[in-house]
Parts: sequence; structure tokens; C-alpha cells
Amino acid sequence: MIFIIGVVLFALGIGLSVALHEAGHMLTAKWFGMKVRRYFIGFGPKIFSFRRGETEYGLKAIPGGGFCDIAGMTALDELTPDEEKRAMYRYPAWKRVIVMSAGSISHFILGFILLYLLAATMGLPNLVDKPIVASTVCVQSDTLTMDPKTPRPPCGPDDPSPAQRAGLQPGDRIIAVNGTETPTFADLRSTLKPLSGPQRITVERGDTEQTLVVDVTVAQRLMQKDGQRVLESQGSIGVLQERNFEYNALTAIPGSIAFTGDMFVKTWEGLIRFPERIPAVVRAIGGGERDPDTPISVVGASILGGDAVERGLWDVVLLLLASLNFFIGVFNLLPLLPLDGGHIAVIVYEKIRNAIRRMRGQPAGGPVDYSKLMAVTMVVVFIGGAVMLLTLTADIVNPIRINN
Repeated sequence: MIFIIGVVLFALGIGLSVALHEAGHMLTAKWFGMKVRRYFIGFGPKIFSFRRGETEYGLKAIPGGGFCDIAGMTALDELTPDEEKRAMYRYPAWKRVIVMSAGSISHFILGFILLYLLAATMGLPNLVDKPIVASTVCVQSDTLTMDPKTPRPPCGPDDPSPAQRAGLQPGDRIIAVNGTETPTFADLRSTLKPLSGPQRITVERGDTEQTLVVDVTVAQRLMQKDGQRVLESQGSIGVLQERNFEYNALTAIPGSIAFTGDMFVKTWEGLIRFPERIPAVVRAIGGGERDPDTPISVVGASILGGDAVERGLWDVVLLLLASLNFFIGVFNLLPLLPLDGGHIAVIVYEKIRNAIRRMRGQPAGGPVDYSKLMAVTMVVVFIGGAVMLLTLTADIVNPIRINN
């Protein structure tokens, strides 16, 4: 029952995001004096609607999005005589760009608010694998018979603790080993792996950099190779990575700003890798193991949200909602019709074209003929619909779940 409640709550959160997206378009359009005919959440059959002033507001049966009908969004739009002067395409380019980008900006604002709430209450995770020291520990070797899920035994008096002896402290950020930069904790591990004995490790402590000499210890680490448990020698200094950063109500502001920047980077990287992950979705539909790094639909996101609520992982719920808002916001700005970014690209093209015409002593050209772009638009719609159908099918037959 808690899982179902979680799914519904997360789906409502997504619905709120969609509503705010379309509200961003509507409010900025009204602010500039454009006529907004309709503001609806959902698609398909109408459940109910009401009219306030010149705008009809309503809810439709399929909760897969929404729309804001602005008179004259394109020159193909049929206008009544009273709408002619207020047609969107007649307004200055900068006003149209603001209206079209307002939906994505709404997602970014909501995502930031969610991150701030998370930072101020539960802290923010180490999203980009920063090599920041949480604590120093002794270096112990693994054995072939050990259980990786069982905590290591307490440190003995003779167990080496290279980082502690060298003076590394919690909060230090390890930025280089022997001059080789280590931007992530994974880079730190791979750089230390072949080393032993005294090594120069540079750390960032506060506003200063310090170079410490650390006696790297070689330890045995349990690995899985070809289905077999084996031991592998690795250099180690005995540090634990900071996994979660704590803030108060004031420090959560800069912390959330920095984290938002990290999320934008991750979102863009995810979009770049999006096409190459589609084959894994197809394999998952055929019964293969579902890769957690594959795209998901609204259904899949809601299932993850339900799992998180069931386990009391409210930090995961907030982070999922924030991530989804950033992804939708960035995705909608791609310069492809019928996305908002496609309309912005057309507006920018008109502006550049008219500037060139003025330089040549020619009058400004008319609005772009969207009928000439219809073929490209339909291709984008077809590909987008196919991807949506694939991810939806995978999320029904083989969803990504949060393990216990």
C-alpha cells in the first residue's frame, strides 16, 4: 500500500512539474499581452474545463503532458479578427524567446527549490565523485573468504594508517598525486593502484593547497574476474570518501547552486549518451537484465519514486524529482520542432535573417513558413513517440527498481 501511495505521490509531483511548465508559457504570454486561448493539463478526452476571461482552463484524461494554446504561435495558426493584432508571431523576437523558454525555466526553478529543500534538511550527495576526505582509516587487506557486505574488523594497533600519519584531515580535497590530477575519487584509486612507498599528495584545504608526503601501503583487494574471486594488489592510503554534504538553511543556498551546476553537466552528458542506451532498453524488453543507466518513462520514474517512499528514502524522492525537472527542462530546449527549443531556433533564425536583409537594404522577411518544416517535425515526433513507447514498455515489463 505504501508503494502505491508513493507511486501516486511521485506521479502528482510530475503532474505539478508539467502544470508549472505550461504555466510558465501562459503567464509570460499574458504578461506581454498575447492572447492565451487554452491552458490544459493532459491530453485526450476532456474531463472538465472552465473559462476565466479569454482563457479556457481544463484537465484531460491522459496525464502525459499538457499544452498552452497561444494565438499566433506560428503563421499557420488560424486567427479571428480580434486576435490578429495580438498574434504571438507579431511580437518582438526577445519577447517570443522569453515565452518559449519560460517552460524550461519553470523546471529549473522547481528543480533548484527541491535541491535547496534537500540540502537544508538531509544534505546533498557527492554527485560527481569528488575526492573529498570524510575520515582516515587503517589499511587492511581482504581475504578470499570474506563477505564484502560485512564491515571490516576494528583497526589493530599495528595496522598502517598512511593518510592519518601524513596529516590528511576530514574535508580535504585530494587534487593530485605526484602532480597527476585526480578530479574524481575513481581517478584517485586508479592513480594510487600501482604505487607504493612515499608519494606526494596535494590537497585543497580551505583556500590553500598543501602537498603532503604519504607512505602508500600495498593491500590485497577482493575482485571478481571471470566469475572467480581473486585478490589483487593495490596501493592504498586509508581514506573514506565524503558521500553526503551537510548544510544549514543559509549555506544550503550556495551548496544548491553548485550542485545545480553539477546536475546540468550530468543532464547534458546523459542527453549526449541517450541514443547509445536505446539498444539496452530493447534488450530489457526481451527479458535481458535492465541496466539502471537506461532511459525511463514517467511510469518508470513513478515506480522508482514508489520504491523510495516505501523505504523511507525521501532524499531519493526529492533528488529524482529534481533530476527529472532538469532533464525535461534541458530536453525541451533542444533546437528541434515541436520542442520549445525548435520554436526558439526559428525565432533566432528570423532575427538573424532580418538583420542580414537590413544590411542589404531589404525589408524584413515574413514569418517562417512552418509548413516547409513539417516533414522534419514529423520525423522528430515519430522518433520521440517510438522512444517513449519503448521506455514505457520496458518500464512495465522490466522496470528499474531500488534494491533493498
